[in-house]
Amino acid sequence: MNNEIDRVRSYFSGLQTSITQGIEKADGKTKFLIDDWVRDTSRGGGGRTMVLTDGGVFEQAGVNFSEVSGDSLPASATAHRSELAGRNFRAMGVSLVIHPHNPYVPTSHANVRFFIAEKPGEASIWWFGGGFDMTPYYANKEDCIHWHQTARQACETFGEDCYDKYKQWCDDYFHIKHRDEARGIGGLFFDDFNEPDFETAFAFMQSVGDHYLAAYLPIVEKRKDTRFGERERKFQLYRRGRYVEFNLVYDRGTLFGLQSGGRTESILMSLPPVVNWQYNFQPESGSAEAELTDYYLRPRDWLKESL
Repeated sequence: MNNEIDRVRSYFSGLQTSITQGIEKADGKTKFLIDDWVRDTSRGGGGRTMVLTDGGVFEQAGVNFSEVSGDSLPASATAHRSELAGRNFRAMGVSLVIHPHNPYVPTSHANVRFFIAEKPGEASIWWFGGGFDMTPYYANKEDCIHWHQTARQACETFGEDCYDKYKQWCDDYFHIKHRDEARGIGGLFFDDFNEPDFETAFAFMQSVGDHYLAAYLPIVEKRKDTRFGERERKFQLYRRGRYVEFNLVYDRGTLFGLQSGGRTESILMSLPPVVNWQYNFQPESGSAEAELTDYYLRPRDWLKESL
């Protein structure tokens, strides 16, 4: 599959470039720092981490391309797939998290990835995964509808149930179990995807990656100049704590990266630069802060919502 792997790698490289250019344009102040890195020769691989900090719109934005390989997959990848035991692997992908300054601009996350596991004398096992999701602090129904309309557009040519299936998977995946609470308003999530063939699976993964900016940047443009004060900032930092909890406890990509000996700085670039926890915080009933969990963080069909 060498030709196919080269095509996937080329797509990921181009996607990282297009997303960073789009984020830089929206920020209008700061450029991404480029950090090319190589793993030690005993493990293999490397990547390009691109980070924008203290921008005009974004407090921190990280867009990472990585390609790593090893003699065996870590526990996070083999726990539910015993057929992967004893195989070497190669994993590559683009992952990004965008943390804005303004609490009225949501945090967003996207990831697209490719895995292949091989063993001499046996057929390769490969799959794609990824998706995108959004985490608002002061949510807006119009933004949520737009986000999910764009997610549906990414799925339109891949089956009638494609959006519904991966929207539900996203709702289920980005759920903070120890709090019984959604991390955000969802989007799309898929994994172990290799049907019906390589070309179709690759095309779907590309469609998801290519729709991210169309989903996010119009929301950024609408909300980036909304006035806010200390109250909104404090609530944003408090809610960022939920983001940290999910990423460090449940996120497959974070766990895979750490368990496979990945580059810690690149793996943890997803964490917000400033965050706080407040003991037993209870928002005032009927407030905008309470509305986030009472309405927006409950699973719903955003495509049927009216403005």
